Amino acid sequence: MVDNVIFDVDGTLIDSVDEHAEAWRRAFIEFGRDIPFAHVRSQIGKGADQLLPVFFNDEELERFGKDLEEYRSALFKREFLPKVRPFPRVKELFQQLRKSNRKLALASSAKDDELKRYVELCGIDGLFEAKTTKDEVDKSKPHPDIFEAALTKLGKPDPATVVVVGDTPYDALAAGKLRLATVGVLCGGFRPDDLRTAGCRTLVKDPAELLRRLEQDPEAWPWDAASRDSSKDEESR
Repeated sequence: MVDNVIFDVDGTLIDSVDEHAEAWRRAFIEFGRDIPFAHVRSQIGKGADQLLPVFFNDEELERFGKDLEEYRSALFKREFLPKVRPFPRVKELFQQLRKSNRKLALASSAKDDELKRYVELCGIDGLFEAKTTKDEVDKSKPHPDIFEAALTKLGKPDPATVVVVGDTPYDALAAGKLRLATVGVLCGGFRPDDLRTAGCRTLVKDPAELLRRLEQDPEAWPWDAASRDSSKDEESR
């Protein structure tokens, strides 16, 4: 029985992956590095501590890493955050989960002030027990720190009773290090094969599909992979 659900936010509940990628791409140009959009996008889901070393060496990060991160953050909040929107039926999904007595948590690589805005956009304030952000831990995904902090806030439940919902391979890799099952949502734009390889037990299209399946059978939701055949995953692509 799944009693606890931990949600990633960017790309899972909020349609923001392209906006984050473009903000990083433009910030990189400002600091002398022109990186193709697709390459930058492939790293979204990590926090700056894990993303920046992909594109800059230690000496560069020592010189201007903090300035770059601050520039990107201000750019995102000014030009991109006003554009992001929640995926359909996020609030209804959270309401339905609460009706079935499941505890919910948010676990995001975003900064705390960005996460507050996302909660407002989704209309889910008061519908979850806990939230964790990059600001609270040393390392972001694919390290497990953010999910580990969420588990602590949920009362350290048995991992067998917890499912993570995320859109990137980094969510699944981080969750797997804590023996947590992961449901991958495809709305973030990552390839199904990449999500499966990283450890997602099953895939669905978006939060609206999660809600539909929950309404159909509250006791056998998508993470009950043993009760589902592979054709259901193909329908989600």
